[in-house]
Amino acid sequence: MIVLDRDLPAVHGDRVCRTLAGGGPRILMLTAAASVDDRVDGLELGADDYLGKPFAFAELVARVRALSRRAPSAPPVLRRGNLAVDRARHRATRGSRPLSLTRKEFGIPETLLAADGALVSAEELLEHVWDAHVDPFSNIVSVTLTRLRRKLGDPPLIETVVGKGYRM
Repeated sequence: MIVLDRDLPAVHGDRVCRTLAGGGPRILMLTAAASVDDRVDGLELGADDYLGKPFAFAELVARVRALSRRAPSAPPVLRRGNLAVDRARHRATRGSRPLSLTRKEFGIPETLLAADGALVSAEELLEHVWDAHVDPFSNIVSVTLTRLRRKLGDPPLIETVVGKGYRM
């Protein structure tokens, strides 16, 4: 568990949060920046909870306990074969070759690797990788998968189960 202030002397807490988010310890931002926009920004950066100053010590303790009861988060680096997806640093590699992936292309292997071999439907990919404004009837998932497969190279890593979904 990390209790993090946004206003740190050497490096901004947002940068620390962004670096640590997506795996490893839970992050509770405890800071004087307490407007609704500040709280939303902190949570969007990857904080698991946000508490503005001034705060009641009993509430801080309760929030820390609540966060510690949650199941462990997924590891920051997901691997399958020679593919590695570093969630915290937003980097992907195949073997020793770095992959230049867009945010959506990165989200697909991240989601598939997190599913640990289970099938992931196109609808689930839309839900996890795209935003709520995407047209659910578009072919955006298959188009993005085609580009991603080209970038990943051979042998193919993503299996299509016709009519069901995809898996690594």
